[in-house]
Amino acid sequence: MSEHQKDKVSSVERFNQLSTTLQDTKKTLNTALEEIKVLKSSVESKEQNKDRITDLGKEITALQAQVNSLTKEWRKADPDRLHIDRKEFDGLLNRRSFVIPSFEIYGQTAGLYDYGPPACAVKTNVLNLWRQHFVLSENMLEVDCVCLTPEPVFKASGHVERFTDFMVKDEANGECYRADKLLEEFCDSQLSDPNISQTLSDELTLVKKHIDSYGEKELGQHIVKYNILSEAGNKLSDPYRYNLMFSTPIGPTGKITGYLRPETAQGIFVNFKMLYDYNGNRMPFAGATVGQAFRNEISPRSGLLRVREFTLAEVEHFCHPDDKSHPKYDSVKNVVVKLLSREAQTAGQAASEQTIQQAMANKNILNETHAYFIARTQLFLLECGVLPTGLRFRQHLSTEMAHYASDCWDAELLTSYGWIECVGIADRSCFDLEQHTKHAKVDLTAYELFSEPKLSTTIDANLDKKKMSTLYGKKTGAIIKQVNSLGQVDRQAYKSKLESQGQVNVTIDDGEVISLNKDVLTFTEKQVRTNGRNYVPSVIEPSFGIGRIIYCVLEHSYWVRKTIGGADEEKGVPRAVLSLPPTIAPYKAAVLPIQHNDKEYIKVTNQVISNLTKNTISYRVDTSGQSIGRRYCRCDDIGIPYVITVDSQSVDASDASVTLRERDSCEQLRVPIHEIADVIAQLVNHQTSWNDTKEKYPTQKQTASEQVGKGK
Repeated sequence: MSEHQKDKVSSVERFNQLSTTLQDTKKTLNTALEEIKVLKSSVESKEQNKDRITDLGKEITALQAQVNSLTKEWRKADPDRLHIDRKEFDGLLNRRSFVIPSFEIYGQTAGLYDYGPPACAVKTNVLNLWRQHFVLSENMLEVDCVCLTPEPVFKASGHVERFTDFMVKDEANGECYRADKLLEEFCDSQLSDPNISQTLSDELTLVKKHIDSYGEKELGQHIVKYNILSEAGNKLSDPYRYNLMFSTPIGPTGKITGYLRPETAQGIFVNFKMLYDYNGNRMPFAGATVGQAFRNEISPRSGLLRVREFTLAEVEHFCHPDDKSHPKYDSVKNVVVKLLSREAQTAGQAASEQTIQQAMANKNILNETHAYFIARTQLFLLECGVLPTGLRFRQHLSTEMAHYASDCWDAELLTSYGWIECVGIADRSCFDLEQHTKHAKVDLTAYELFSEPKLSTTIDANLDKKKMSTLYGKKTGAIIKQVNSLGQVDRQAYKSKLESQGQVNVTIDDGEVISLNKDVLTFTEKQVRTNGRNYVPSVIEPSFGIGRIIYCVLEHSYWVRKTIGGADEEKGVPRAVLSLPPTIAPYKAAVLPIQHNDKEYIKVTNQVISNLTKNTISYRVDTSGQSIGRRYCRCDDIGIPYVITVDSQSVDASDASVTLRERDSCEQLRVPIHEIADVIAQLVNHQTSWNDTKEKYPTQKQTASEQVGKGK
């Protein structure tokens, strides 16, 4: 972490220390106020205690100033907030066209945003890094699946029934709110009040920690208890479930219902057999996909953090349910991660740092593959530019677990809004493939070969088709298909029920339930020697919210220079810097000719950008007539790490060098024109460092660098 970023994250210890000091100072102030009130209660008392009243007045003034100062420090020390000026930060994103409200000329629709040129470039670079970090290094199989999905897929996955949030309505005007976020915002507003009592502060802190685990009953009780109203000040309805999927008819008849996918994972699951065959029937393996997902958020806000359309990058790692070891586990076992376990949350404890190996030994993480992807996710996020102190992994409470997950850890990033989930790393067990096997009646299993043949029991289903044809007529084929599709576990259950009750029920394709008795259906067991068996693979899924990651990285990389003034300083505009890693910066370099209409300058500028292009270095040319200092500022605003300036020495054939400026330090070097592209390529690709480069080339001092200010 660089020096200028250290004060953006505060420690729990510092926050608690300031809380205690603030409370003690308030008590002292209140005591002084009570005393002076008594002393001034009568004219006689006031006259007798004139000197004491004067002294108390001075003491109270000093204490009030101290309380105000401590309150500012206390707010800034909140360990659950990233400390930046969000108004200035949002101004930067708007001013430099990072994010634009979609269809703004028609009036903004909440939760829809477009990426401008710099954010679009950052997104491309983040996805390229993601593919390099996961798809290429793990030899994953990438697929690109459609967004529009037929309803049966999401009925099987459970999304039609369970993909919901709790919603409340303004009973007067019908405005809708997400119940848990409304309660969370109420807690935040109360906790930010320095005059809040310690009792209420402790109570709301506990409520906030458990909001994600509350059902509709608990949410409703808290909304009533704290008298939480709508933004218009009206009473709210009881919370109720609201499905977040966008539904749409498929085809002109409207008879086929479809949904815009809320996650990309199902595209991989339904293609499991194809991927398994493509991989030579070898396990384990991973599928990967990048694409758009859609969620009809109840009340989207917080910019890119809660939107209705967003990009996901997901991995589905298929493995044996009885063997979740990972061949590369040893390469990450010593990675230190900050974990907030389920037990720690219940006990009100803070996250703790431990190695992956320790987390496995402590049973915080239950299998190697899950642990491996947690570590790899951390390494990816740090490479994107996330502050190490602004990253933690929080385990889902059992009450907030998704319907498909047996365990889940979220990579949460600290923002000015608080801790935000950006990556979900879930153990989905065998849920999805089992569900699709059951509903689609298609075999989605893998095969394992035993080291030596084993004796096993299988159950055969015996159907009297002649009797069935007489009893069930045209339905016979559908019944036979359903019975034959039963797996061994289901056959055992049906066999037991048939023996105990004399009949079993089967559901055919049209949803009709048919009763079968022993006259038409029997089950027999037999011992067979087998060389292997079919099994339903288990799945570990890291799911990356790309938009959230980008927003958090932008906040983490943002800082403001201490300026020293100068003729070029723009009044009222902070000297903002985005210290983005070169890997994901929108442009790796900028080219700034001092003169833009001189033939010699144009010739050298074209030579420089030609060399940059040959080295596949993205660049931006700024030929505006503004001062070089202001042009440096614009480059800093969008995070360009290196700036090349074409000046009088550049057009001098005896010199033929340019200046190379490093963004964060403002240091400048003189580098020969024919070497500049190679130097930047080596810096961007981590083949050399800025300090090593300074040893090789002479320093160039210029006033423009001073005018934009040095880093802290």
